[in-house]
Amino acid sequence: MAFLPKKITSSQIIVLGFLGAILLGALLLMLPFATADGKGASFADAFFTATSATCVTGLIVQDTATYWSGFGQAVILIMIQIGGMGVVTIAVAVSVASGKKIGLMQRSTMQEAISAPQMGGIVKLTGFILITTAIIEALGAAVMAPVFIKEFGFPKGIWYAVFHSVSAFCNAGFDLMGAKEKYSSLTYFIDNPLINITIMTLIIVGGIGFLVWQDVKVNKIHLHKYRMQSKLVLITSAVLIVLPAIAFFVSDFSGMPLRTRILSSLFQSVTTRTAGFNTADLTQMNSGNTAVMIVLMLIGGSPGSTAGGMKTTTLAVLILTAVSVFRRKEHTNFAGRSIADSVLRNAIAIVTMYVSLFLAGGVIITVTEKLPMMTCMFETASAIGTVGLTLGITPSLGPVSRIILVFLMYIGRVGGLTLIFSALTTNQSNMARLPQEKLTVG
Repeated sequence: MAFLPKKITSSQIIVLGFLGAILLGALLLMLPFATADGKGASFADAFFTATSATCVTGLIVQDTATYWSGFGQAVILIMIQIGGMGVVTIAVAVSVASGKKIGLMQRSTMQEAISAPQMGGIVKLTGFILITTAIIEALGAAVMAPVFIKEFGFPKGIWYAVFHSVSAFCNAGFDLMGAKEKYSSLTYFIDNPLINITIMTLIIVGGIGFLVWQDVKVNKIHLHKYRMQSKLVLITSAVLIVLPAIAFFVSDFSGMPLRTRILSSLFQSVTTRTAGFNTADLTQMNSGNTAVMIVLMLIGGSPGSTAGGMKTTTLAVLILTAVSVFRRKEHTNFAGRSIADSVLRNAIAIVTMYVSLFLAGGVIITVTEKLPMMTCMFETASAIGTVGLTLGITPSLGPVSRIILVFLMYIGRVGGLTLIFSALTTNQSNMARLPQEKLTVG
């Protein structure tokens, strides 16, 4: 980051960093030996795949297992790791490893990239994140390896275990199950408890956020000592897993054995918030639960995590604010703390932006492709939430629709506010305040 202009902002570094990683990945995927047929991918396919991998989404236009060579799959996995950890996190790690001093600008950028509350200790936190990530991904691969080795043989089984562990932890949703059936995701393992539970655990751990990890490390089971954000993340995440799982169990998967039905319900509830794997045929789910999945995809994971979406804390702040209004409270409170008005303004801006882009993208794709509105909204929610789930239309979409999805995936991973701040940052500070006038809403 030393080569960047001095006046560049943290938001601009994050935006440009992701864009640079995507372009580099696309160029690598266009090489002849990146595809199984040795011809190389077109720029359109390479750019879409690179965006989806770097933005840890999982939407694909070519089956990962059958279209890409081992080299191509390795490039995709590296992009997933970079996208999940964050371009800035990886850059800082490389700088530290090479012995370079991390300046104030880099620390500020790192703070913004992982949503850290303060700049102090940011380099140490980065080291903790990298080491913990390596341990968790290695454990996930070790647990799944016996299943994949039995199914695919030793070398391929090890590779599949590593690939799916990293993809699940980074909430990417890329899979290699096309070796069984193209675009099948994890449906082959729908009744395998080991694969289901391991993938779900990796998704949850990757999606709760690095600061929650730090609280767990420091405070262990003493939940009362956790930051307010950690408490809010854990409670909201638990609710968003349990309630949808109950809804899926009651109204879908009724023809399955009980164990498979429980696993399927839990898996779909967990994976819908930015992970992108699926063990069941999503086209067979009823329209009510399809709508529930759209909402879950838009919400996404938590701040400072490998996941995308509007974030669990955004939803929680809006709900808590509504409750405070209903109770005629002047301030929004949680866990003995008040939530700043600026946080509420940010939450409202984020929701407005995500919902507007999701709806606009869905309408354009519907008109362009002549497809049902619900199917297209599912696709755009999946893109902007960096989820990767699809009702099967991604590979057949035209250029305009693909460009829309690329834009939404990029916005979803970089962050809408980060992108806007990078474009509209100003050094002018206006402390003046206009006269207030009462406005009636509702």
